[in-house]
This record gives sequence, C-alpha cells and structure tokens, in this order.
Amino acid sequence: MPAEPLLAVTDLKVSFRTERGVVRAVDGVSLAVEAREIVGLVGESGSGKTQTLLAVMGLIDDPNAVVEGSIRFEGQELVGMKRRALDRIRGRRMAMIFQDPMTALTPVHTIGTQIAEQVRAHEKVSRAAARARAVDLLAAVGIPRPELAVARFPHELSGGMRQRAVIAMALSCNPALLIADEPTTALDVTVQAQILELMLKLREDFGSAVLIVTHDLGVVAEVADRVNVMYAGRIVEAGPKPAVFRNPQHPYAWGLFDSIPPIDGPRPARLAAIPGSPPSLASLPAGCAFRPRCGYGFAACGERPPLAGEPHHRAACWLPEAERPALRAARRAVPPGAATATAAATAATAAGGAR
Repeated sequence: MPAEPLLAVTDLKVSFRTERGVVRAVDGVSLAVEAREIVGLVGESGSGKTQTLLAVMGLIDDPNAVVEGSIRFEGQELVGMKRRALDRIRGRRMAMIFQDPMTALTPVHTIGTQIAEQVRAHEKVSRAAARARAVDLLAAVGIPRPELAVARFPHELSGGMRQRAVIAMALSCNPALLIADEPTTALDVTVQAQILELMLKLREDFGSAVLIVTHDLGVVAEVADRVNVMYAGRIVEAGPKPAVFRNPQHPYAWGLFDSIPPIDGPRPARLAAIPGSPPSLASLPAGCAFRPRCGYGFAACGERPPLAGEPHHRAACWLPEAERPALRAARRAVPPGAATATAAATAATAAGGAR
C-alpha cells in the first residue's frame, strides 16, 4: 500500500451562516502534501485560499461556521478533534506563517519573549534555554545581531525583519508542515527573494513540507513542486508546477498566466485581463462558477465539472481536452479588448466538439 501523505484534505467544505443565508467559502476542496514537498495554492482574493488554511489549522472557531470533510495530518483526523489534542499538534508538528506579520505578533511583548513562549508551550525547557533557542532561530532566518533583536518589540523591526521573526516562531519546534499565507505580501522585491530563498533553505535544513497560499504566480514558480488553482471556493486545476505553467488546462488558469507581462518577445500594448469580477459566494452561478467570465461557455457548463484529465494534471472544465491548446492559442493571438467576436466563435467551436 502507498504511504499516506503528510497532509490529506478530502472534500473539505467550510460554510458560514449569514443574514443572506449560508455562504460556502470552501466547496469540496481536496489536496495533498507529501513530506518535504512545497505545494502552492493560488487564485484571486476571495477564492477561499485562507479559509482552507485556517480550516487545516483548526482556527475557524466562529459559532456560525461549519467545517465538513476530512483533514488527515500524519494519519490523524483533525476535523472534530478536541481543542486540547489540536494544541499538541499546532505549533509543534504543524505551524502557520500568517499574512500580516505586524498583526501576527503581539505589540507589547518582545520578539524573543514570543518565540520563547511557543517553545516552552511544547517543550519542557527553562526560560534561559528557550531564549537561547530564540536567538539561534533569529540567526537561522538571517536577522543580523540576533542577540539584540531578541529584545526588540515588533514595531522596532522592518516589515521584512518582522516576517523573518514570524517564520522563526513557526519553526521554533521543527514542524513537519509549515503553512504560509501570503508570506511575501507587502514586501519589496529584494526582501521577497530573500524570504523565498529562506523557505527553500528551511526545507533542506529542517525537512519541513510547505503549503503556501499566494496570488503571486512568480512566488509559486520560484518555490512550489505542485500547484492547485482555486476559484470561488473550488480547485479548478491541479498538477505538477511544470505541467500547470507550461500547459494550463482551465480557462481561468489561462487568464491568470496571460495577465503576466512576458519576459521575452514583443511587448504588448496592453496586458490581457480576465473580464468581470469574482462572483459573490452568497450567490454562485449554477454549474461552473467561472462560466460568466469565461467566454467559452456552452450548455454542458450548466453542470458543475469534476476535476478530470491525466492522473497527475487535472482540470474542472467541460471543454474537450484535445481542443484546449488550440483554443488557448487563438485566445492569445487576439489583442486585449478585441476578443468578443473571437470568444463567441471559440465557444461555438467548443460546444460542437463536446457533442
């Protein structure tokens, strides 16, 4: 029998009761993270990425929230696990880097105090030993003069240094899984590169797997082994990074990649953009949630498509798989802003090919 993944999420659903009815922020997400693997979860804001991470960490405690499905970590089922049992896992075997390092750190305590507190929560060590561990961790993440930085408050560090301190805290107990929510947001390009290099180094030094959420495809290209593309609470494409980047299968993924400035070739007068806006999770369209923005919709799209295709590269799309390369090539050949007639023609072609 094949070994069970380090993290296996199966048919995860996260719903919230609101004044407008039940809103499903995560709708049937399934993904896996193997040991020492870096998996990317990408998509526009509001697609459910952060809620997926919070559900994995067991941090959704809203009384109006309902979490369904299965989350297995190191063979243990986390959905429904008691708080005390979860606390023995979180921070020790599974840790999270939150999106905003300023709000993730307590402003009235020093950096060293906060790191040492996490160490002592999971290990029986003295205050002095925990503080010494904090100094070593700050040095490991590249903070200069860590013996001084350990006594500083969060507001005394730059954004990049605060992010490194948050990473040091997450690594304080050598977790098997590191969950990173937009770890490079609001950082300048130079610091972003340093943080990404640090994450790769930490995998080598600590052997941690990483589940990273971002809307920056450049970040995924730099560090990920596999990629999951998420839209409206659902995964619409999943596969190894080379396959997803070189041959994306879902029209939403086409839009994401085509909106990136090309590195070589002629410079476009205008970047391509995905028309419209993400749908409200309170009133999702029937069938494929991307249909109103797609341009290739036909009758079959009225039903929700399953993730299908090659075993290791799947997409949730009714377009015939054999016709997708030609459809994308035709899409890329049309200047941005002049695609209405072409979209109508390709939609008719797709509908004919699907019959």
